Amino acid sequence: MKEIDTIVSAMLDKKAKGVCSLDLRKIGTAITDHFVICNADSSTQVCAIADNIEDRMREECGIRTARMQGRENGFWIILDYINIVVHVFLTEYRNFYRLEDLWADAIKKEYKDE
Repeated sequence: MKEIDTIVSAMLDKKAKGVCSLDLRKIGTAITDHFVICNADSSTQVCAIADNIEDRMREECGIRTARMQGRENGFWIILDYINIVVHVFLTEYRNFYRLEDLWADAIKKEYKDE
């Protein structure tokens, strides 16, 4: 899916860690089709990753964020693209909330910088 590839590429460009996507389509209670998740070790980097995702999605896919939360603190930024929800965490918050464990039934794909 081009949008997920764009988001993942934007994350990896800014040295995001633990980049993965969860396919939630087979989970009847899910609020979206996909989560794309990553983390970084500073709030500055969390914001830079989110900014890069927004820029690249607008430029390459012609899609703007429908809703966004968390930019004011940089601990956990959520970018809502309706069928894809992006979570950019400060590392300690990702370890605490463990979204992948909450959605363990989802198909998970991990991405590495090539």
